[in-house]
Amino acid sequence: MPDPNQAPDQELPASHPLRVLVADDNPVVRAGLAALLGGHPDIEVVAQATNGEEAVAEARRSDPDVVLLDVRMPGTDGLTALPELAALAPVMMLTYSTEPEVVAEALHQGAVGYLVHGDFTAPELIEAVRDLREGRPTISSSASTAVSTSLGVSYKPSHESHDHSSQLQSVVAQSSYRVDRSNQPSYGLSSREVEVMDLIASGMSNQQIASACFISEKTVKNHINRIFAKLHSSSRSEAIAHWLGTAREGWSR
Repeated sequence: MPDPNQAPDQELPASHPLRVLVADDNPVVRAGLAALLGGHPDIEVVAQATNGEEAVAEARRSDPDVVLLDVRMPGTDGLTALPELAALAPVMMLTYSTEPEVVAEALHQGAVGYLVHGDFTAPELIEAVRDLREGRPTISSSASTAVSTSLGVSYKPSHESHDHSSQLQSVVAQSSYRVDRSNQPSYGLSSREVEVMDLIASGMSNQQIASACFISEKTVKNHINRIFAKLHSSSRSEAIAHWLGTAREGWSR
């Protein structure tokens, strides 16, 4: 017979709460985010940090599922810490900064989301944080508009936030160089392989390419293997040299 003094077994959640690290030098913002996120049973704020250096240390200690990172912080700022943090967990910038060069740099350095304070409601933030763990990043309209305007490109946001961010990351990735391929050989690469090769040449990692194209890293590797074979290359640097070498006439920075 069960012990009447023993508490009944609690039902275990289907999965562990989403573990979030919040990095922001403003104590009011940190407290507000912690209270907002922590008010949901499926989300747990496991660590807070006041600058980039602390964020990296806390990320290594607490193993978060998602990192919310401010751009401007004393000491080590968010952009400086971003590459190391992005290797540990998906990072979404959560900031007041809408400068095109800041947004572009954040996406180049590995951020898979970019939210601007004032551009989202509390429910939208919660949804964005949940989506990030599932590989569906969100980018604020003001951030995407700033980058698109700065690059002089015609960019129509999608109604779906993950399509929106995927398109923007591709635009940003290709903004560091522009190649007119109308008269350039493609070496038999498919349109997707051309896109992946352009992203490789822009300096993106496999993880960033997967996020920009919304495919898995395994699929990225498969594309790269086929690209290397078609370009008769055995390394990333050799493939890039071959690829850009053929387009040097149309390459402008």
